[in-house]
Amino acid sequence: MMSGKFYEIDPWLDPFRAVIESRLAYCDEREAIITGGISLQDFANGHHWYGLHRTDGGWVYREHAPNAVSVSLIGTFNGWKEDARYRLHHAGEGDWVIALDEGMISHGDLYKLVVRWKGGGGERMPAYVTRAVQDDETKIFSAQVWQPAQGYVMKHPAPPPPPSLLIYEAHVGMATEEERTGTYREFTDNVLPRIKHLGYNTVQLMAVQEHPYYGSFGYHVSNFFAASSRFGTPDELKELVDTAHGMGLRVIMDLVHSHAVSNTLEGPGLQDGNPGLYFHDGPRRKHVAWDSLCFDYGKPKVAHFLLSNCKYWLEEYRFDGFRFDGITSMLYYDHGLGSDFVSYKQYFDGNQDADAIVYLTLANKLIHAFNPGATTVAEEMSGMPGLASPVEMGGIGFDYRLAMGVPDIWIKLVKEVADENWELGYLLHELTQHRPEERVVSYCESHDQALVGDKTLIFRLADAEMYTSMSLSTPSLVIDRAVALHKMIRLFTFIAAGGGYLTFMGNEFGHPEWIDFPREGNGWSYKYARRQWSLAENSLLRYQHLNEFDRAMIMTGKEYDLPGLQFTETITVNNADKIIAFKRGNLITVMNFNPSVSFTGYGIPVKGKFRIILNTDDPLFGGQGRIDTSQTYFSVPDHGHYVVTAPHHLKLYLPARTAMVLVQEQVKSIYSL
Repeated sequence: MMSGKFYEIDPWLDPFRAVIESRLAYCDEREAIITGGISLQDFANGHHWYGLHRTDGGWVYREHAPNAVSVSLIGTFNGWKEDARYRLHHAGEGDWVIALDEGMISHGDLYKLVVRWKGGGGERMPAYVTRAVQDDETKIFSAQVWQPAQGYVMKHPAPPPPPSLLIYEAHVGMATEEERTGTYREFTDNVLPRIKHLGYNTVQLMAVQEHPYYGSFGYHVSNFFAASSRFGTPDELKELVDTAHGMGLRVIMDLVHSHAVSNTLEGPGLQDGNPGLYFHDGPRRKHVAWDSLCFDYGKPKVAHFLLSNCKYWLEEYRFDGFRFDGITSMLYYDHGLGSDFVSYKQYFDGNQDADAIVYLTLANKLIHAFNPGATTVAEEMSGMPGLASPVEMGGIGFDYRLAMGVPDIWIKLVKEVADENWELGYLLHELTQHRPEERVVSYCESHDQALVGDKTLIFRLADAEMYTSMSLSTPSLVIDRAVALHKMIRLFTFIAAGGGYLTFMGNEFGHPEWIDFPREGNGWSYKYARRQWSLAENSLLRYQHLNEFDRAMIMTGKEYDLPGLQFTETITVNNADKIIAFKRGNLITVMNFNPSVSFTGYGIPVKGKFRIILNTDDPLFGGQGRIDTSQTYFSVPDHGHYVVTAPHHLKLYLPARTAMVLVQEQVKSIYSL
């Protein structure tokens, strides 16, 4: 761990030191004002106060609605009619409260609020509702009392944070092969064992927070404290997390605090008639690109709501951290739209939302104080300095940043440049670059690269032949190229990563199709909102080879602490031959991107004894088995044969479009090489 402040490490930040330090001072000032001087852990307890709670003698319900003139509970318990017995009374400071006797509501009851304000009113969902269900016929959401006689009891402790984050990004609803919505229980039974088998150590669950529109992929959240009921019950989600822990898997949640659904009947956008209760009022209210509402992070009640939300998911469901969605949108007044971020000035020019920076810093402080082993990952594309630096170093405090530029590089190359013309030195630079104080999670494709209208990586490489030539009995040069490059691209990205690696569910075996959720435009079809696991299990198809390679790659990484934050040493780059070799730790990766030329006795300028531990040409991975992995490879002295001379060279057979990873072993001899 580096010491000192993050901005002291980078001389390019010297001109902006005053701005950075003023941000830090503002954060300290705002924390004191927002919390009133108490600890963040004691402050972030809104979920224990607001909403519906069991008491010794019955129930208590609270809602923060300072603009309201009356608030009532309606539901199945009173025929959905306003009733004096269920009318809340004003408790001061904008809060409304009611105490209910034991039999006035029961587990399973449906309910809502009727909120009235000067000039209007309407039915509302509780802001802190922990269970929301949708009527199958009317499609209307209601709150549901969830207080089973015997709730799920967690059994397993969470695994400790891994040295390298290996993320399997997943969506519960589309994790079934059938054309329907999958469940928490099915994911627990069927998908968690797959993830465990592949070797990933962290599951990233999308779409957990309740969202009215399934096709939003979970990113238009309506009920921030409610686990989506379309996948099952809260207890079944707890069982999922607990089972994962028992398998040695950590579970992080895709947390959406960047915006909220604009639907005011389902979400908190007009909770008490005041549009500015939780969100900006005026021109900053609506996100211009997302048709959603933007939180006003400068309001203490908003900070209380969102920080309590962070603590709630850690406390109630024992998630091991969060992937924070849409950070770039939060950081900049213009949401980063249309900005290229090619200059440091763009991080410090006054376009930054200081209150959002404060909130994100406090969120990270809270999360790591409540659970020191928790992991936070920032989805952020601008490259804001300090974002993934510890708070102690003056940073915002995220543990990792997503390397969002990496998939863009691969897409551009695959779309626009013949692979024989790829600049390998450029690739290595782009895949390894990150701020020295930060860890990044690299990936070839996430869910973003597989949405309808786009193509998965394998589909870009194979195109229409995915449907005709993935059978082992069907020869195809197009498929041979696609499979070979799919493995090499993923290996390159994985080995060169600076802290972590991610794949989206199914992409590990080259899932052939895009993602498209049921909607009016596709006849409400689930055909593309599922995962065809059987493709990877079919011994007659090539998908099995990609699946086996992904597993071998991940297992190799775990054994040798890749992709850890290690120095990457370039050994050789030969764009004419299309050969690149680089070193991380005691591993050497050698890649031949040449589409047609295999090299015999190709000299790699390194000294020592080496053993091949992974190679893409292995028949298990759909290769041709041309590389001998049984022998030990020794470097030999150079006698001036090579243009770039080195004292020793490792001579290797490098078939076209293959890659290998070698481990350097200790030479047990009195003689030096």
